[in-house]
Amino acid sequence: MLAELMSDGERCVVARGGRAGLGNERFKSSTNRAPRKSTPGKPGESRTLEITLKLIADVGLVGEPNAGKSTLLGVVSAAHPKVADYPFTTKTPVLGIVRLGEFESLVMVDIPGLIEGAHAGRGMGKEFLRHIERCRALLYLVDVTRSDPSASYLTLRNELLRYDPRLLEKPSILALTKCDVLENGIEGVDPELLKIHSKVYPISSVTGEGLGALLGALKKTID
Repeated sequence: MLAELMSDGERCVVARGGRAGLGNERFKSSTNRAPRKSTPGKPGESRTLEITLKLIADVGLVGEPNAGKSTLLGVVSAAHPKVADYPFTTKTPVLGIVRLGEFESLVMVDIPGLIEGAHAGRGMGKEFLRHIERCRALLYLVDVTRSDPSASYLTLRNELLRYDPRLLEKPSILALTKCDVLENGIEGVDPELLKIHSKVYPISSVTGEGLGALLGALKKTID
C-alpha cells in the first residue's frame, strides 16, 4: 500500500516526474546570444495503480438480501434507495443523512445484502464489505420472519469475522425488522431473539414502530 487518504485535500506522491531538459535559452550568454546547445530531459516514473474506494459513514447497515436495509434507510433519511421484494435490489452502496435533532445527524450507509461466502467474494461480497471498514458502528438487520433469525445473525457475524476480525470489535446494534407482520407487532417478537445480542431493537420501517428507540440507541453509540 502506497498511501491511504482519509481527509479532503490529502495528497501523496505515487510517481515522480522526470528531470527537465535544458533548452538553448538556458545557455545564452553576453557573448553567445544564439546558442545551439541543449540537454535532453530524463523520463519520469511510471506506475500502475489500483485505487480502492471505502465509503466513510457513522453507521453501516449489515444484513442478508431483502432484510429491510433499504426500506429503513429510505424512512429515516432523505435517501431514495431502490426498494423491491426480491434479493439484491441494492447493487451499490447508498449513503443517507439521518437527522437526529435540529443540530444533530449521522451518516448511514446501506450496503448490498451479504450471503454465505461473501468474505470470499461470493455475490460480490468483498466489493461490499470494504465499505463498512470505515464505519464507526454497525447495525445488523435480521428479518424476524425468517425461519431461523438467530442463524441469519450468526451468518452475518461469521462473514465479517472471516473477512476481517476487527469488524467485530466495532460497536454494534441488532435490529429485528418486519415486525409489523407479527400478530402483535414488536410485542410479538420471540423473547429468545432478544437475547442473541446485547442491544436488540424490534422495529417496523413500515409502521414506524421501534424506530425512535433504535435511532436513540444509534446516537448514544456514536456519541
